Amino acid sequence: MRTNTVKQALQEGKTQFGCSTSMLRSPEVPRILAAAGLAWTYLDSEHGAFDLETLQDLIRAANDAGLCPIVRVADLQYALVARALDCGAQGVLFPRVESPELLEKAISWTRFPPEGVRGFGLQPTHLSYEVATMPEIIAHMNANTMVVLQIETRTALDRIDELLSVRNIDAVMIGPADLSISLGVPGQFEHPRLVEAIEKIRDACDRHGIAPGLHMRSLKLIQYWRDHGLRFLSCNSEIGFLLDKATETVAALKS
Repeated sequence: MRTNTVKQALQEGKTQFGCSTSMLRSPEVPRILAAAGLAWTYLDSEHGAFDLETLQDLIRAANDAGLCPIVRVADLQYALVARALDCGAQGVLFPRVESPELLEKAISWTRFPPEGVRGFGLQPTHLSYEVATMPEIIAHMNANTMVVLQIETRTALDRIDELLSVRNIDAVMIGPADLSISLGVPGQFEHPRLVEAIEKIRDACDRHGIAPGLHMRSLKLIQYWRDHGLRFLSCNSEIGFLLDKATETVAALKS
């Protein structure tokens, strides 16, 4: 059965780089991202338009390529979480988290009993056709399914220690766009107010033994936060990488 190498690396204190995938539906995308050296991608079903079958195809391609697929669900609902995992996702990213009680319930949906309430509907493809007993499968899946939450609002920031006290959180991914809006400095990613907020979240993660991270397109800012203690870093999107390289190439040819 497949080991979640990103979860394992974060537990060992290592930094893991990934990106978002939200628009391009080709299974070649996760293969390219893996070939580029990224460790994970989050497939965005909150802002992206992927249907369930597309998610399944992208997840399978990612798993085959050695790229850890995490699904950002559109909302904290059992059916969205369970079906993402049943498509083969190795983790779930919860957006807009503000309530510790709802977060605790949502995490229970990612785990089979006795640790949670996830219904058992796995297929041989989930196990790479390996033969295993149900107790072995349950223990393995519970240990290797990754939970990531997003901190995106002032309310979540104010409740950070309460949120991070919920059990079985592996990483936090700060959403700097929404957080900057909530803090009254929209899009000002180097504003002292946002920097202070990110530092507060990072320090809380360190206290609770949770990997701190964020999504940021700017290479300079990703490097800055890598050097300042963030370890779960989404450093662009699949279309961002394509646009950046195409723009660089065309500009060089026209110069």
